[in-house]
Amino acid sequence: MSLKWTDERLGDLPVRNGVRQRGVDMTRLETFCDAAFAFAVTLLVIGEGIPRSYAELVLALKGVPAFAASFAAIAAFWWSHRTWSRRYGLEDGVTSVISLTMVFIMLVYVYPLKMVFTAFAHWTSGGFLPAEFTLDNPRDMLGIFQIYGLGFAAQTGMLALLHLRVLRVAGDLRLDAVERLRTRQGIVLNIILGATGLVSALWAMAMPPAMGRWAGFVYMTLPLTMPLAATRFKRAVARLQAPEDP
Repeated sequence: MSLKWTDERLGDLPVRNGVRQRGVDMTRLETFCDAAFAFAVTLLVIGEGIPRSYAELVLALKGVPAFAASFAAIAAFWWSHRTWSRRYGLEDGVTSVISLTMVFIMLVYVYPLKMVFTAFAHWTSGGFLPAEFTLDNPRDMLGIFQIYGLGFAAQTGMLALLHLRVLRVAGDLRLDAVERLRTRQGIVLNIILGATGLVSALWAMAMPPAMGRWAGFVYMTLPLTMPLAATRFKRAVARLQAPEDP
């Protein structure tokens, strides 16, 4: 895709959250990524097949909470990639490799993703919600947290790299001050997400089973850290957009 933007072309673009939407037209790469994310969702299928009795139906429906959480996680990654594509419309060799790597990680990551949320639902419900896998010893759960945390960090790391690439070609894209700040926001927020995943994985790796099982609760810090970082950037954008005193 061409990186040559004129004032006339930029002026015709819609603006969302202070960023002109340079990627309004879907590309073949974006179509492929969308299809890959959709395929990842199909791997989360509830149960092992079509229920053949009422009891099997009830058992399958008990898997809905874990499925919903897993679906939301995949949808969040898809939405982040879609937002990036719509904002910048950048499709060069570097971003293509990063996007394809992100798809590859997602297709591998979907299995530990489902296992983590299934185990969490099983634990919080006191065993009422089923777990579709067995753990031979307590350290197996720690291993799942490690794999999940590393996959989470890898996915958010790819998103951070996509935003970093945008900054590298900001001049070609003719990003203004607000758009550059929004791009830095994308980098920082994804670094926070990735660091949280790494901390969780390291916690599960370093702690004994009695303490390591709390590795999943490291993600509970995100409702605090993410809004704090977002608020700082929101204030910075407001200062840039504020009219100058006469």
